[in-house]
Amino acid sequence: MNAPPNLGPAAAAAGVLHWLTNETHDQRFIDNIFAEMCIRLQQAGIPLKRSTLHVLIQHPQWLGARFMWADGMREAEISRVDFDVRERSEFIGSPANEMHDGATEVRENLERDPSLGRKHAIYDEMRKKGLTDYVAWPLYHTLGKRHLVTFATDRPGGFDEAHIVGLKSLLPVLALVSEIRIKNRLARTLLETYVGAHAGELILAGATRRGTGTTVRAAILICDLRDFTKISDNWPRDDVIDLLNDYFDAMSEPIAKHGGEILKFIGDGLLAIFPLNEPAACTNLLKAVTEARQAMAALNLNNEASGRAALHYGIGVHVGDVMYGNIGSRARLDFTVIGPAVNMASRMEALTKQVGRPILLSRAFADLVKDDFALERVGEFPVRGFSEPVELFAYNG
Repeated sequence: MNAPPNLGPAAAAAGVLHWLTNETHDQRFIDNIFAEMCIRLQQAGIPLKRSTLHVLIQHPQWLGARFMWADGMREAEISRVDFDVRERSEFIGSPANEMHDGATEVRENLERDPSLGRKHAIYDEMRKKGLTDYVAWPLYHTLGKRHLVTFATDRPGGFDEAHIVGLKSLLPVLALVSEIRIKNRLARTLLETYVGAHAGELILAGATRRGTGTTVRAAILICDLRDFTKISDNWPRDDVIDLLNDYFDAMSEPIAKHGGEILKFIGDGLLAIFPLNEPAACTNLLKAVTEARQAMAALNLNNEASGRAALHYGIGVHVGDVMYGNIGSRARLDFTVIGPAVNMASRMEALTKQVGRPILLSRAFADLVKDDFALERVGEFPVRGFSEPVELFAYNG
């Protein structure tokens, strides 16, 4: 990026405004745009030393994110913000708190006696870094959503009025540019959250037509919690929700860690696949099962310590070709897998009750891993809907 000539504040802001409006359409990520905007402002003569962009996001784990740029940085530093941040001292009384309460501007002269200004750790930190002036404004997105952008300088005397006018002129376009990128990221996050990363990518790429899909050879895992009806009938609602969330965490995190994709949660059950285009898919599945069992054992120790009964589950694992794609009504689709191999995995999960083993593997799956894992043959069993019995192996890892 070539440094623009040093201009007056109005001209500097106008040049950056033109760049924001006309030259950022190929840039996908708001943190990169934000860092470049700050560098351009500085190079054009606005005495910017530090700037932050705070955005609220719809994410299952995080309330928001903060992008921070400081003098000398080529990229913005990204940090995630927990949901409980508003209960912490770092938020209470902060500029973000004031914006949350409806302020339209927060300006702080950092050169004056600290006893005369706002009392918050953020201002003390900025003074220690030699900053002299700080300003924060809301960024307005559609439907009244408010985010936050801040600017600080170390110039003696702080920002002058022309600097403030120039910076403020950027806000409407920065709001538009940031909203587009945040909503693009939001769409991706929501799809990853509700349908999984791989399915989400396919949907974003245009795989939205009913009946479209592809045949995938995969290892299929179906898991179900035992006695859930009894639990849900006898436990308080919030306890049931906490129990399900803890159970799904124990099962899901190892699956994701080892390359599996969870396609859906069905009540107290889950369906996941490990596509066989990954040579170690079946090995990875059993590694995930091993870690899930360990996580469930730890969860049960905690449950028993708090007076709750241990949780029991069944897992059926098979391998085969599945149809992977869009199925549903004209207006409501599900991106999932179907086929005889999925049905077999489901029947095997149900057989765990009859056989008395929590994890059952088919012969087709066991042939792909039995030299690497200690599997125990438990016999052949008839399967509803299939003409031939299935040969089952237990895994005790």
